[in-house]
Amino acid sequence: MGKNEPDADGHRGCIINTASVAAFDGQVTSEEEVQSAVSLATEKFGKLDLAVNCAGIAVAMKTYNFNKKTAHSLKDFQRVINVNIGGTFNVIRLAVGEMGKNEPDADGHRGCIINTASVAAFDGQVGQAAYSASKGGIVGMTLPIARDLAPMGIRVITIAPGLFSTPLLAGLPEKVRSFLARQVPFPPRLGDPAEFAHLVTSLAENPMINGEVIMLDGAIRMQP
Repeated sequence: MGKNEPDADGHRGCIINTASVAAFDGQVTSEEEVQSAVSLATEKFGKLDLAVNCAGIAVAMKTYNFNKKTAHSLKDFQRVINVNIGGTFNVIRLAVGEMGKNEPDADGHRGCIINTASVAAFDGQVGQAAYSASKGGIVGMTLPIARDLAPMGIRVITIAPGLFSTPLLAGLPEKVRSFLARQVPFPPRLGDPAEFAHLVTSLAENPMINGEVIMLDGAIRMQP
């Protein structure tokens, strides 16, 4: 790694201690697979006190295409809702069962759930009916679930990211990526996944933040 060309921060590489990492392959919409992952993680690390929901899918389709005289696929709409809302809720409901077994701290805190919505929950664009509805659903269930779990000392928070340099955007042409980056007021660039991770860490460490939806978007407001 020492021979690698450093990035802007001087970073050349990273070594991960596999004793502190566990990977599980599964579908967030499957009760059996999520329960298995939760159980295996708890067995490996001794407890579960943080769950971050990031899984999500999207389709780009108008409610009705008058040129082609075709309606939005109901199957595609339901699939996005099922994965984004149903999958998020599935992980929450199974993860908190384990968190509830944790010994509470002085504040009675046992764990934290952090969900991922999107600015599309508030500024959905053309063709984003399914995606915006799904992310709006995550926003909408944040507070009631936080209230449901408050007696057990489990917090629930949602992050609504703007335009981030994820694998999804990485597949777009550079011209498109540059155009999207310029839409962000400040900083005028795509978000770095490390900045999302930094916010997750901050939220997990701050016991007073609960039931909130936090925008992480560089002040962008999406146009139609």
